[in-house]
Amino acid sequence: MHADLLFTGGPVLTPEGRTATAVAVTGDRITAVGNAEVHDLIGPGTEVVDLAGRLLLPGFQDAHVHPLPAGLELSQCDLTGAKTAEDTLAAVRAYAEAHPDREWITGGGWSMEAFEGGTPTKELLDAVVPDRPVYLPNRDHHGAWVNSRALELAGVTRDTPDPADGRFERDASGEPTGMLQEGAMQYVGRITPPATPADRLAALLHAQRHLHALGITAWQDALVGAFAGMEDPSEAYLTAARDGSLTARVVAALWWDRARGAEQIPELVERRAALSHGRFRATSVKLMLDGVAENGTASLLDPYLDTCGCATANRGTSFIDPTQLPAYVTELDSLGFQCHFHALGDRAVRDALDAVEAARKANGPSDTRPHLAHLQVVHPDDVPRFARLGATANIQPLWAAHEPQMDELTIPFLGAERATWQYPFGALLRSGAQLAAGSDWPVSSPDPLQGIHVAVNRVIPEEAGPVFLPAERIGLTAALTAYTAGSAYANHLDDTGSVREGALADLVILDRDPFDGPPEAIAETKVALTYVGGERVHAAPDA
Repeated sequence: MHADLLFTGGPVLTPEGRTATAVAVTGDRITAVGNAEVHDLIGPGTEVVDLAGRLLLPGFQDAHVHPLPAGLELSQCDLTGAKTAEDTLAAVRAYAEAHPDREWITGGGWSMEAFEGGTPTKELLDAVVPDRPVYLPNRDHHGAWVNSRALELAGVTRDTPDPADGRFERDASGEPTGMLQEGAMQYVGRITPPATPADRLAALLHAQRHLHALGITAWQDALVGAFAGMEDPSEAYLTAARDGSLTARVVAALWWDRARGAEQIPELVERRAALSHGRFRATSVKLMLDGVAENGTASLLDPYLDTCGCATANRGTSFIDPTQLPAYVTELDSLGFQCHFHALGDRAVRDALDAVEAARKANGPSDTRPHLAHLQVVHPDDVPRFARLGATANIQPLWAAHEPQMDELTIPFLGAERATWQYPFGALLRSGAQLAAGSDWPVSSPDPLQGIHVAVNRVIPEEAGPVFLPAERIGLTAALTAYTAGSAYANHLDDTGSVREGALADLVILDRDPFDGPPEAIAETKVALTYVGGERVHAAPDA
């Protein structure tokens, strides 16, 4: 049988290494991997793609991403490019002036390091948008900045108590400053105007085009549900899956309502059945165990330090009762759900692993493939438990580098020893843990090649700063594997993630072979072509 598509003339990354130079595709599957002998499958209808020395590898997969909110932010007040407070406020002013008809100013993506202490005030926003409410989540989406009008509409005053899962930043007199942390975001987020179904679908498809352009052929959406003003992407995914516009393969991590308990599990079972269609499968559950280190809500075994280096009374926040978590995870596991944990601090990581261990003891071995995302601080005693329990380490490599948010808002409050436990990619790999990789976009760039660069170098691209914990660097092959086979494993997409006969033809062609250059140049690599099931879904202008 002649191939429909044949790639030749460049290195092919297979599970055995770069041992092949040609790949044939028939229908949506890879039918041959080899060298000159594969050319025998060329027929009159075969499309031949000349790799011209460029690397062919499996399509990238993002194991933790939020495409619909990212797509919406791109169409709203997008602050991701602003570096300073002045630039951020100028961007807000410009957006408001350009959209006088918008009832609310929404969007987000501002950087905490642009403002002293990471906490801007309502007065700054009042000066540029005095007449309309403003709601702007920060880059990590664990906090939101609002103006006085938004607080007024939400009924938030000095007498409003902090929610159990968050707080209102306050001034010395007790007045809310306009910075909402974690669960406090919902007070304003829930009254922002919802996007229309058409807006949500357009945002999802916009995000999909962007991800395909970065070589991403599949992903796990890490929050499918409604929370803190974030739009529920469920119906947009289902619409796209039914009409064929969803070209990626997507796993939905259904949101665990942290204000409720096991009574929601039957609803999750119903949602799994109702939402799974075609390339969209709602087979995972997202359990958000803690917050982030920068605002003191990441859950730690020992207290945070203060600016003087002394221990405080704060050990962060456990959003789900750790005493109940093992029972929840055991029941979810018994029902065939994958558990996808947000576990950033070392106490959250331990709580998640303890819950997985309880499920293993109660249910025996299973193929549910639980994974822990973020893993900023991992106690060394817990590193070998990943491999032992079969829990995947879902890493976000772009965060593992020196930058102001790390150096000014994190390391001083962790302390010298605990700061060395951050993002232990190398230790996890050496311990035998399965690594998957993701971006958490729109928290950070979804570009896998940028993430791979940091995983290998532990330095942000184009930065000349010191290497961040050099012992935790991993090799290029290991980093590429995390973004391909590793994430495919986490996504239960076992017929993807590697270039081999019989696998689905989800493939990416880079504009060069990054193995041929120095590690410092990895981030210069770009995606030329992306295929899902043998169908081209992206071509760079010069591809």
